[in-house]
Amino acid sequence: MSQTSAQSSVYVPHGVIPAVLLPFDNDLAIDEANFRKHLRDVAATPGLSAITINAHSTEVASCTFDEQRRVLDITRDEIGARLPIVNGIWADGSLEAARLARMAAQGGASALLVFPPAPFTLGQSPEMALAHFKRIADATDLPLIAFQYPLATGQGYPKETLLRLCREVPSIRAIKDWIGNVPHHEWHIRTLQNLSRPVNVLTTHSAWLFSSLVLGCNGLLSGSGSVIPDLHAQLFQAVQSNNLAEAKRLNDRIEPLARCFYAEPWADMHNRMKEALVLLGKLPRAVVRPPLVKLGSAEIGRIRQALVESGLLDDRMANSTAA
Repeated sequence: MSQTSAQSSVYVPHGVIPAVLLPFDNDLAIDEANFRKHLRDVAATPGLSAITINAHSTEVASCTFDEQRRVLDITRDEIGARLPIVNGIWADGSLEAARLARMAAQGGASALLVFPPAPFTLGQSPEMALAHFKRIADATDLPLIAFQYPLATGQGYPKETLLRLCREVPSIRAIKDWIGNVPHHEWHIRTLQNLSRPVNVLTTHSAWLFSSLVLGCNGLLSGSGSVIPDLHAQLFQAVQSNNLAEAKRLNDRIEPLARCFYAEPWADMHNRMKEALVLLGKLPRAVVRPPLVKLGSAEIGRIRQALVESGLLDDRMANSTAA
């Protein structure tokens, strides 16, 4: 294959990319049958551009290397012929990150979502960030999505560091933007998407998704897409079409769930999404791995009410499930 044709076939992360959940059995093993069903349900949504696995939403921090490989194998088997697969790279060390990257490339992933290493919470330098990404880029030619955390966490990349990463690691093709600061977020959009080699901004500001998309993001990558992929796809299309009246209508439906899912503590966001899918009859149970714990009845009631307000759950059905 010529260099030109190889470059033209490279997947560029963009558009609506739900991050799916990972169901577990009561013994905390992966519930493969219901994971397959969940993948099929989400992937059947019109307007998606890819699916993300082995990320926050699949509780990747609690999954072994072999479990992550199995999650990828199942995903490729169920939906690999229909949608590109974005595989998360969650590792505190660059050597392990590179090992995961090689596994994902061999397993059929189309792109990698690179989480920042936890040691960066103690302080990072541009050289550290660059060394981490170069180690991964040397392990695979797959396009990379840099996960941009809030700067206050220590794991976010300052502007100059991010620009250097984009300049010196050509396989970085997008960022998953969780900067949490509106002017900084807008700077990402205006700057990165207008580089000589553009880097797409995929918003994950799911608590204020409408506002974020209006700024001009070229995509969104969100765990709440595991519950409302259709609303995400419709909202993105409405904003892209400059149909703000329709976008506002859709945002009114999304807002109750965003307010509910992204309440504190944030660590429970995907726990809440699992409970939502149980209430919708799409999962049989909402089991999470420690240190996460089962939500209480009062919070499950708030999730039920949010589903009613969003129009996803009939009020009479909600009352019957509460009984």
